[in-house]
Amino acid sequence: MGRQRPRKGESVLPKIVAAAVSGLAAVLATAVPAQAAAVATGRSAPQNPFTAPAGGASTHGDSASAKTFTGRGPAGSTSRVTRYNLLAACPTLLHGSDKALLALCTEYLGQAPVLKLIDKGGSGTLASLPIAKGSLLGGVYAYLDDRNQVVIVDGNRDLLRIAHTSDSLTVTSRLSLAGAIASDDAVVGVIPAYDGRVWFVTAAGTVGAADTATGAIATHRLPAGETVANSISTAPGRFAVTSDHALYVFDTTAAVPAPRWRYTYDRGAARKPGQLSWGSGATPVFFGPVTGYEYVAITDNADPHLNLIVLPTDGPANPVCVQPLFTDLAASGTENAPVAVGRSVFITNTYGYDYPKLPDGAGTSVPADADFTGGLTRIDVNAAGTGCAVTWRTGTRSAALPRLSVTDGKLYTVIQDGLLNGFSLTAVDSGTGAVSDRTFLGYGLVDPLQTAGTVIDRTYYQGTVTGLLRITPGS
Repeated sequence: MGRQRPRKGESVLPKIVAAAVSGLAAVLATAVPAQAAAVATGRSAPQNPFTAPAGGASTHGDSASAKTFTGRGPAGSTSRVTRYNLLAACPTLLHGSDKALLALCTEYLGQAPVLKLIDKGGSGTLASLPIAKGSLLGGVYAYLDDRNQVVIVDGNRDLLRIAHTSDSLTVTSRLSLAGAIASDDAVVGVIPAYDGRVWFVTAAGTVGAADTATGAIATHRLPAGETVANSISTAPGRFAVTSDHALYVFDTTAAVPAPRWRYTYDRGAARKPGQLSWGSGATPVFFGPVTGYEYVAITDNADPHLNLIVLPTDGPANPVCVQPLFTDLAASGTENAPVAVGRSVFITNTYGYDYPKLPDGAGTSVPADADFTGGLTRIDVNAAGTGCAVTWRTGTRSAALPRLSVTDGKLYTVIQDGLLNGFSLTAVDSGTGAVSDRTFLGYGLVDPLQTAGTVIDRTYYQGTVTGLLRITPGS
């Protein structure tokens, strides 16, 4: 949360003053974007026929991980805030064609994952289903299939499909992946290819594709020593994963997974403060102005400033760009994946963000502690596809992973600012970076932990360290 813990015998007054100055600087920087442009628009990747409608099918919105949605967000009206205290952190919010809201949470007791069916009109849950805990903290990146079933791999290495009614959650199918995954390994994420096979990746670097109709499972092992800490993405014929050393794109039409290409990025000297692992903090994102997936983007972990890396989906011989970001700061880095549509990409700077708990094996960051400096920027690929340029950059301290409405042209996120580092839901104009429609949410107990919210009928839902927030637009 960007706090600096005082050392023994150290006065907290300088830190309070620093926080005030930092908050004021963020407000001023946010109010004066570098320059203006048209709001971000463009074609999205085609709807994956094996997921729920794009927007709510995964924590990143769709299988391409673009983090966009259609329809307006809550901007333009007075908002009301309802807090759900679920005694759990809820980073993954999903919804399908029936608009039921499902949350994958990590409970305080035992740090075990649980799937919750949320009462959208109240402040609690309609049903809960415990998920077997594995070696990862809490659950994994899950998705909703075309029948609105949650697809997830549990701690027993079983691929589950979970259906819901208005007040129940039921496991409808189970496929063991134990023969393909080592007993001391765990699945990080699952997503379907456009042919229906479910692709998965493990923390230790096993990439697999499972045919749930036949039970056939095929795998590929990334090079020894490479690990995976982020989610995965698919576009027609393609699958992408970022390890702690490289970006890989696979051909999903092949019977056995094998990389089409590998791109080694600059992973830096160590994990930076504000990140959960050493290496890229980005799930790869497919985007592009023509097909919606001609490019794939990640960020690296270069020192002292991260770069946006945009590559052609069908081959990285000549990267479209390796664009340095937030170079006016002493250092920068991010744990968040890009938001992308058309030729536009949006990146948040999470350097110094203070997570209440780190994954096992995360290691000490270098430096060990830093202020949460924040920052939000838009980068555009040029029309020829031969380079990128920063369109605008603001000091907005985004404490959540933004979502972009392609209808109203606004990025929705939770920012952290002010003397006491409070949290507010805001709308950010994708053309200018200007912040509007601030709705105050609270302080530490509503920390969104750099996770993504989601929108159902203009109502914004955001997971927090203690549960869930509902921000409803006024009439």
